Amino acid sequence: MPDPQTAPLDSRFTVDANKIDWVHEPANDRRQDIKIEVFSTCCSSKGADSETYLEQVIEVARWSERAGCRGILVYADNGIVDPWSVSQVILEHTEQICPLVAIQPAYMHPYAVAKMITSFAFLYQRKICLNMIAGGFRNDLFALDDQTPHDDRYDRLVEYTQIIQALCGTSSGISMEGKYYRVQNLKLTPQLPSHLQPQFMMSGSSFAGLAAATTTGVTAIKYPKPATDDVEESHPGLTSTGVRVGIIARQTKEEAWKVAEDRFPEDRKGRLTHFLAMKTSDSHWHHQLSKQKEKPDGENSPYWMRPFHTYKTFCPYLVGSYEEISREISDYVRMGHRTFILDIPPCQQELEHANSVFKLISNASK
Repeated sequence: MPDPQTAPLDSRFTVDANKIDWVHEPANDRRQDIKIEVFSTCCSSKGADSETYLEQVIEVARWSERAGCRGILVYADNGIVDPWSVSQVILEHTEQICPLVAIQPAYMHPYAVAKMITSFAFLYQRKICLNMIAGGFRNDLFALDDQTPHDDRYDRLVEYTQIIQALCGTSSGISMEGKYYRVQNLKLTPQLPSHLQPQFMMSGSSFAGLAAATTTGVTAIKYPKPATDDVEESHPGLTSTGVRVGIIARQTKEEAWKVAEDRFPEDRKGRLTHFLAMKTSDSHWHHQLSKQKEKPDGENSPYWMRPFHTYKTFCPYLVGSYEEISREISDYVRMGHRTFILDIPPCQQELEHANSVFKLISNASK
């Protein structure tokens, strides 16, 4: 997998240099060695106690690092604390894990994002990953007087991402004149070292999202259907893909479902909250998942939608024995997915259980 995922500059760019130091690997490169990257998710500040939240962030980040996760997703929306502040805490209390910072164009100029990346690299000698989001909750956007339609937000996200890529990838000034952004001989200082170039991801559950990920050369992250129902779609030029999914795995199927039912009991209030949230969202993936039954692939499938339907999380779950979950994940790998973003871990042991699943997949591929 390219690291970082980057793409050639759009024709709207001019760069005051003959060379841009992209680290790029052709999309048609097929290696026998399949590399899978696993990310966890940081706990949200929504509903959290301010006196204990930082300790929770540090705990989850350290659990994730011990479990061998490549990085940890840090959410961003109007109702939670700034993801850059949370990411700085993660950097200060871990050694290697990469914060995967959710980036919303409505919040800050692309230059400010690139400046944060190179500043963290300079101060901590650490890499930052970026989860580029167009914004799916209309009320959040309207509060900022942003009434850009859904697909147009992805057009804007393309320009936004390309500016960040260009700034991080060259020591020279860049110029661009697009529909949404215009920069003139803009230069990033201090220069970002090549080994600390950011890794980019983007929601790829809608056609507009997939097109934007293809144009920018980043990893498209999907919210998957059951592996038996999902189909491997061909998207020429798409560099790489991944999925966001929760995992509850144990030695036996019965034990896993007992844990799942205890953690996510039926919740009518949660279902109502989810219904109301749907009304303020024009996210394609949100609506697609909401149409899924609780067990859309039948009682024998590990695929489970209750945590999503009761507003406890924003992704499907896989529940079952290590072997069952490893088969489901292996099917996603066969579809071409190489990045897996897991849900917020309730404890370190839950990450260890998930790690057992990925170890089975790794051993099976040898």
